[in-house]
Amino acid sequence: MDNSELVPVINIGLNTGRYNFDYAMEELKALSEANNMTVVETIVQNLSQPIAGTYFGTGKVEELRDVVVDTGAEVVVANDELTPSQIRNLEKIVKVPVMDRTGLILAIFANRAQSREAKLQVELAKLQYQMPRLHTAMNQRLDQQTGTSAGGGFTNRGAGEAQIELSRRTVQRQINHVRHELKDVNKSAAVKRQQRERVQLPNVALIGYTNAGKSTIMNELIKRYGMNEDKQVTVKNMLFATLDTSVRQLQFDDSKKLLLSDTVGFVSQLPTTLVEAFKSTLYEAANADLLVQVVDYSSPNRVDMMSTTKQTLNEIGVPDLPMITVYNKADLTDNPYPSRAGDEIVISANDSKSIDLLVDVIREKVFKNYVDATFLIPFADGDVVSYLNDHATVKSTDYVEAGTKIEAEVTDIDYQRFGKYVTE
Repeated sequence: MDNSELVPVINIGLNTGRYNFDYAMEELKALSEANNMTVVETIVQNLSQPIAGTYFGTGKVEELRDVVVDTGAEVVVANDELTPSQIRNLEKIVKVPVMDRTGLILAIFANRAQSREAKLQVELAKLQYQMPRLHTAMNQRLDQQTGTSAGGGFTNRGAGEAQIELSRRTVQRQINHVRHELKDVNKSAAVKRQQRERVQLPNVALIGYTNAGKSTIMNELIKRYGMNEDKQVTVKNMLFATLDTSVRQLQFDDSKKLLLSDTVGFVSQLPTTLVEAFKSTLYEAANADLLVQVVDYSSPNRVDMMSTTKQTLNEIGVPDLPMITVYNKADLTDNPYPSRAGDEIVISANDSKSIDLLVDVIREKVFKNYVDATFLIPFADGDVVSYLNDHATVKSTDYVEAGTKIEAEVTDIDYQRFGKYVTE
């Protein structure tokens, strides 16, 4: 996109010393760019806590006002979630719209949502974000209409409070309606998950910070082993390029199969409303047999990114599942690749040998419970033969007088399931 089409914005942040501030501001810049904005200036201040009325101190707010004029910025974006009064007061001074971090992320999600489920989840998060802000927003309009003098203000304020309550009930009805629609969508998604689970295939979920390369890795695996190569996922060099969890079935050369999920990326300080809304989207991660955490190895903030991933998994209730860590984008560093140290590997998703290593590690983890067995299956039970041909690694097949003799590598579950056919 041409820079002339991007909205010029000023990013502002308050360094309170409670977290990695530089990392948070870099992330805010990336989030702004993901929302079709270009950051023309960044203004920060060191304070132990935000100023209640204006976020920044008086002098810094005046500096911000002057920079808005000098740069022609059209929006101010704050690194924290602001109170409605802070937004209102800042807008009065700087004369341009002010957006906080939560509002920015919600805007990105609203633009990216493609599926009905994602759109409903974003709408629910937006409504929940607006609910506690109704009182201040309504009072602001009331003040503009009637003034704040003591004379007739009290009576008008009473009318305003009634209007606020009416608006709150309207928003609550909208929230209830969206939740009801989401239940219907989730039922449909649950049916699809149950169908996949009945097949009893291992589930591998790609997780991690947004824009770490999960979708690129998934597409490389689909190219090699996908059951339908044209079902590749969206890849863009931006935060939150896609919000929908994509599930694809892979089949390896030895006929072993698994389900691979590409989940929505994480980001630090993800709004609580979005974490709650997207729990169902992250179902695949919560029920995976193996988590593959993808990390941008070229980023100086990768440790913070991994911390964000761990925190988000805890927030959405993902249990302590088996996990391997994939340090991707090694081609942008001076480190050798591909390489492995235990459950950690260093790769480049664009490198063939790297994908080979990743596949080897995934197979080692998810197929570790496979056992070798010889089955003698009566000709009348041809459905068992068909099942083994579709779901097991068949090494040999012989037809003898008593039936079909198959040597195969199967899961321990299938070994127990067809135990009566196992020969010594």
